[in-house]
Amino acid sequence: MAKPTVFFIVGATATGKTAAAVDIALKVGGEVISADAIQIYRGLDKGSAKPDSEEMKGVPHHFIDIVDYTCDDYNAARFSADALKCIEEIIRRGRVPIVAGGTGLYVNSLVYPLNFTAVKPNELLRAALIADEEASPGTLYERLRMLDADAAARLHPNDTKRIVRALEVCLTTGTSLTAQAGDFLNTRNTQISIRPIMAGITMDRALLYQRINRRVDIMLENGLVDEAKRLYDACGSRDIHSMQAIGYKQLIAWFEGECTYEEAVEAIKRETRRFAKRQIAWFKRDDRIRWFDALEYDTPAKLYDAMYDYFVKETANGGEA
Repeated sequence: MAKPTVFFIVGATATGKTAAAVDIALKVGGEVISADAIQIYRGLDKGSAKPDSEEMKGVPHHFIDIVDYTCDDYNAARFSADALKCIEEIIRRGRVPIVAGGTGLYVNSLVYPLNFTAVKPNELLRAALIADEEASPGTLYERLRMLDADAAARLHPNDTKRIVRALEVCLTTGTSLTAQAGDFLNTRNTQISIRPIMAGITMDRALLYQRINRRVDIMLENGLVDEAKRLYDACGSRDIHSMQAIGYKQLIAWFEGECTYEEAVEAIKRETRRFAKRQIAWFKRDDRIRWFDALEYDTPAKLYDAMYDYFVKETANGGEA
């Protein structure tokens, strides 16, 4: 049986992935699957750049507002299972699934044969690690930085639950969580269940940073501060996973008197630029992605047309096996 074809649109934040996905979905009769680890949370609207109904243009979008912002256990493994089911349902309806987003692990969970269940929980080890943390707060994060710097960079120092899990993987297998998360060389020689056709949007770094800075200004103008304060006051904690998202984390630091408003805004812009840099490095590792430089096209419409033509051509050619 032929594998179902799935279009992917990836790239750094603020490159226009959502608009491209909507445009192409309208052309092919598609539905969009958001691969964004922040847009899954209900309530995190302004800081996650969720598309509104006008931006969606009637195109069905999936994996937006699927869990409460207090949820701490939605991860790439759950996304992979849920998204593959969603892809099946979209195809059953005679529609075209289009995955669009910049969360690299969410994308990789669909286009690589990742095994999220290979490392079983070790309750004795977890208890010992938690005891170490209680005896000397901060020790687990520093230990993780030594064993898996990439995982530590993605986690907040207070996110003990995920730090413990990362250390559990390292200490149980001798391999970092980062390595467990992506078999980029496919050394297991296994197959994925879909046929991905992948396109990425890129642009000059200086222009991208300008777009990021402007996007942050627009988020603030549209009420990000009030939204962050309402969520923070409601949950009473800065330690839940969603409140570590860029934009919310920096504003909470301001709420708690750790910095000025101006410093918080600059920190949001700086961390978003750094995040974009990490996204670019992540996706550049996958040579299946056909990159489209936005500056090579006079208008966004021409960029979208070029991406559409690529998807159609690759579909006819059999795409990526």
